[in-house]
Amino acid sequence: MELSPTLLIVMVIVFYAFSSIQVLAEYERGVIFRLGKLLPQPKGPGVILVLRPIDRIVRMSLRTVVLDVPPQDIITRDNVSVKVNAVVYYRVIDPLRAVVEVENYNYATSQLAQTTLRSVLGQAEMDDLLAERDRLNSQLQTILDKQTDPWGIKVSAVEVKHVDLPQDMQRAMARQAEAEREKRAKIIHAEGELIASEKLAQAAAIIDREPAAITLRYLQTLTEIASEQNSTIIFPLPMELMRMMRPGEKRG
Repeated sequence: MELSPTLLIVMVIVFYAFSSIQVLAEYERGVIFRLGKLLPQPKGPGVILVLRPIDRIVRMSLRTVVLDVPPQDIITRDNVSVKVNAVVYYRVIDPLRAVVEVENYNYATSQLAQTTLRSVLGQAEMDDLLAERDRLNSQLQTILDKQTDPWGIKVSAVEVKHVDLPQDMQRAMARQAEAEREKRAKIIHAEGELIASEKLAQAAAIIDREPAAITLRYLQTLTEIASEQNSTIIFPLPMELMRMMRPGEKRG
């Protein structure tokens, strides 16, 4: 069965129309080049028409990309050699610029993140690298976001994941931490001794004002000794106790 020219033309048109239909997901945009010229607005999401070979489409994802920055050898400002890796969160906010202004925005962002990581952390000291992590993360994010803005890229966060210290530095930090703990223990012990001496001074002042108090304490101590040890205890009877037992006698 031979097809008529009209039917053949209709079939070609229908096939071309179906092949021109493109479906873009909610997170996708289509950058269209028509005869080599960029159309002013990206297409999508949903169903769009791409009139090939006149049009060429570049699909762009607007989802956040998680970039794992490989470990970088860094020498800190106080001459400590460490390995640091990080993670960068970024996404495309302007599909047109991300296509036109840079050849491969993923590769460019990765390389820029590595060089920025070495540059920023190389200006920090070792203690800052461990204790000021949030400040350094914010500084890295600000620098990367500013440098990728002409590409239509928004860097939302940068997190330093791991700092690999040399073995000798780890041992030195362990000794420093142990010395700090010993220092705190000695300070706490000295504070306890100070409080105890103050309480003893107060007790001595009370005993000096009330001599009978030492006698009562003496009797209490004897009671404690007698309850703990099953033995006979011979002790001298204080004269102060004898005076307390004679009500008619006045204390001098």
